[in-house]
This record gives sequence, structure tokens and C-alpha cells, in this order.
Amino acid sequence: MPTPSPATLPVRRLTLRDLSACADLSEDRGWPREEHKWGFLLTAGKGYGIDDPGGGLVAACVVTEYGPRDRPDLGAIGMVLVAERHQRQGVGRRLMRHVVSAMSPTPLTLHATPNGRPLYEELGFKVTARAEMVRGHFTPGGTQSGIATRAATAKDLTAILRLDEEVFGLDRTHIVTRLPAFADRLRVAVENGRIIGYAAAWPNMDTHVVGPLIARDTETAKALVASLAARTDRPLRTDIDVRHEELLAWMKDRGLTPVAFNAVMTYGIPELPGDWNRRFAPVTVAAG
Repeated sequence: MPTPSPATLPVRRLTLRDLSACADLSEDRGWPREEHKWGFLLTAGKGYGIDDPGGGLVAACVVTEYGPRDRPDLGAIGMVLVAERHQRQGVGRRLMRHVVSAMSPTPLTLHATPNGRPLYEELGFKVTARAEMVRGHFTPGGTQSGIATRAATAKDLTAILRLDEEVFGLDRTHIVTRLPAFADRLRVAVENGRIIGYAAAWPNMDTHVVGPLIARDTETAKALVASLAARTDRPLRTDIDVRHEELLAWMKDRGLTPVAFNAVMTYGIPELPGDWNRRFAPVTVAAG
């Protein structure tokens, strides 16, 4: 029997049982295994994959839905990976076309690397923004912020969810309520007893990723980042909307260096909902 072309193999839904295979696929492409993140995404979202007849996965991705469960308002696509041995065989195109069709008519978004962008443009995605990844050991300094921050508690959850939906533009309760278990640190900024921002730092290999980062203004965002940095010895990593020029400049002054730019793309909507002025960084680029 001839071996079927990878581009004709069926796409199936992934589950947590596929966690190791997803991590293997990351490793195959030279990425960290990121099992902690894969577990979070496969639990909170929907995984799609193509099995390799010889074992493992040919390709995989995850979609995180936002809004009503029966009719979501937005789907965020992430972790789109094709095994090195099956590159340039139409596998990624097949997987993405399946996901776009399966999610229809839900609008979609994703963060695209320069390598992935041509495929997404071919499928009808449009660039609506850009994000810059920065990484490094945070060096404290400068004027002490007057904005108070503290560890989030269970009593803060209702206020955090309300603020998050207002800024993100959609309900993502299923993501926010998982943050206490997923992240090592979850902090809020408070003014006159009212929460004006919140941020998490979650472990990813040897770094702590800052995200989400939701804040009333740039000074509040700075205070949250500094408070998270003060509680870890690991390098920080985050992806900041490039329109937040002041925050990016401040982080670079504090020791974080540019790593890469990603294009924020949308399908079916002209731009993302919510208030980008207060949305500084996603939970992860894979989930928005």
C-alpha cells in the first residue's frame, strides 16, 4: 500500500492525552517543549491535529474561544506547528483550512511569525496590529511608583473578571479563572480600594511570561511588571502591543531586549474588540 500524502490525512480533535505528542512536535521544530502551556491550552481550548501514520503528530494547533459557549464571538488560533519532515507538503494549509471551516462563522485572530504570515494571508487573514516580544532579567530602578500592587485573592476574582471583559471586549472567564493554578504570580493594582489593573507571571521553561497585562494606563502597567519582576529570579518574557511605545521603551531600559515581532491578524472582523489602550499583553500569543 502506498503511503498517503500528509496533506490528505484526516484532521481530528486533540485532548490532554495528546500532550506529550504536542510537546514532541514543539521539540521537533526546535521550540521548547512547553508542556505547561500545552496543557493549559488543551484544557481551556480546542486542539486540532493530524496523526502521522508512523507515530506522533504531523501537525497541530489550538483554538481558544471567547464569548458564549454555543456561539463564540472570537476564536484565537495558536501553536500552529508542522513536523520538520513534513514541511512544504501542504499540511499546514490543510490544517488551517479545516480550522477556519470548523469555526465558521466565528471571527478568528492569531499572532503570525514572518514565516507563517504568507499562508494566513492566502487564507484571508489581515494584519491589524503588531506585537514585540522582549526578554531578559529585569533591573529595578528609576522613580518609585506611587501605584499600589498586591497579590490577588479569591475575593478579587469578580472585579478582575469585570475589568478583563471590559478591556478585552469579550467574556474569557474560562481563561481568567484558570490563572491562579496556571500562573506562579497573580497581582492586582489598586487605587482607593478599586482594582485598576492585573497581571500574571506564568512559568515557561526557564522564564516567567508576563501575561495577561491589563492596566488603566502605562504607569499602572509598569507598576504591575515591576511587582512581578521583584518576585522572581527568572528572566521575564512578554509580548507587548507595539502601540504601547512608552512601556516598551521602559522595559528595554530595565534590561529586557527585543526578540521578535509578530503580526496580529484577524479573519472576519476588521480589528479586535475591546480597548487596546488598556490591553498591554496577552495571556499568551497562542490564546490572545
